[in-house]
Order: sequence, then C-alpha cells, then structure tokens
Amino acid sequence: MNNAIMVIFPYRYNYTWVFDDEKLGIVKEPFVSGIPEMIDILIQDIKNSDEGFKMIFSGSPFPGYQAELIALRPEYNGYWYRWENHNLEGWFCSVLFKYFDEPPKKIYCQAQSLYS
Repeated sequence: MNNAIMVIFPYRYNYTWVFDDEKLGIVKEPFVSGIPEMIDILIQDIKNSDEGFKMIFSGSPFPGYQAELIALRPEYNGYWYRWENHNLEGWFCSVLFKYFDEPPKKIYCQAQSLYS
C-alpha cells in the first residue's frame, strides 16, 4: 500500500457510479455488484452527489469513517466485502489492487461533499 489514506471522486455517469484516477490511468471505472447500494447509503445526506463527491478510504480506521467493510472472499480477480451494519455485500474488481498490494482485511471509508 502506497498511502495510508486515499481519495477518489465518484460521480454518476449513465446511471452508474464511476470514478477516474488520472495518475493510475483509470477512466469511468464503474462500481458494480452491491457497491452502488453501499454508496447510495453513504451519500444520502450529500446534496448534488450525482455530480460527484469525495470518497476517502483506507485499510486502517481513521477519524470520521462511516463504513467498515470486511473482506470475505476472492472472485473473478476481485474481492467481496461485507458491510455488517447494513447487511450488504459488494464486489471490488481488480482495480482494488491499484490501491492495495493485497486485499485488506477491512476497508474503512467516508463520503464527503465536494462543497464543504
């Protein structure tokens, strides 16, 4: 893992949550298989979130995190995680490995408005 805390800026594109990360060559990477439902919960109090929001995430807890996702199992070059508090599971594709050398046992995340 390069950084302890990382940031991406998801936004809606064609009714799907996606994100870009220029430094890693990622353009309109979609979130699928349960992750959009998790995002919808995280951003429910953020106005204009469809235009974009800040997602802070880490393999370690940090002040103000909103979700603790627990690693479950690998599948299709990605990894499944569970958000116990909301009884949800979601799959991160192989792009996960651009941010982590190996799947962390837990991923902590927080959504913030771009305008705060």
